[in-house]
Amino acid sequence: MKKGIIFDLDGTLWDACEAIAASWNLYLEQSARDALRVFSGDDLRAVCGLTMKKIGDTLFSDIEEKRRDEITEGCCEFEVEYLSVPREGVEIVEGLREVLSELKATGYHLYIVSNCQKGYIEDFLINSGLSELFEDRECFGNTGKEKDFNIRLLADRNGLDQALYVGDTQGDYDSAMEAGTLFVHAAYGYGQVDAPVRAIADILQLPAAAEELLEQRM
Repeated sequence: MKKGIIFDLDGTLWDACEAIAASWNLYLEQSARDALRVFSGDDLRAVCGLTMKKIGDTLFSDIEEKRRDEITEGCCEFEVEYLSVPREGVEIVEGLREVLSELKATGYHLYIVSNCQKGYIEDFLINSGLSELFEDRECFGNTGKEKDFNIRLLADRNGLDQALYVGDTQGDYDSAMEAGTLFVHAAYGYGQVDAPVRAIADILQLPAAAEELLEQRM
């Protein structure tokens, strides 16, 4: 029986919002002064988990839609390039390598699904040095589809008999339920979940939670 653990990215595996804010501010100053403003890391954390379109609609709501979409696309493209080398303002969840290595040694297959733009997951893998531990990944930037679709797509593509999604927000929980997977709330992340779900306060608690949820459904 093939069992997979699929991870959300922002708030679950890393916090890159300070670096993202720096990249957006730099792009706006250099290339989009008609939308000039200064974002903080908290501004970006507040919209993490949304698709790029929804992020733009939130952060640039006062700008005409066509131009708003152009600015958001520019920010996101610049962000991917900016994060393609290690940067200050990027924090990998402490203990992540040890936990992922333990899960892989136990026999779980590891994946990432995010609502991010194309190239952003790859930036995480560059900054974390964890590329060899993940077998596949999917995102909104590749498919143009919401997270529930991409979770199901990845699970089917990899022939998973059981799948567990690990995320930190209500949207992650809702997507996992729509996709028909199990769910663990990464309560150390950005958001809350309004449902009685298995939660972990630290990534170090994930192996026990995965065993509890996946093994009892063999």
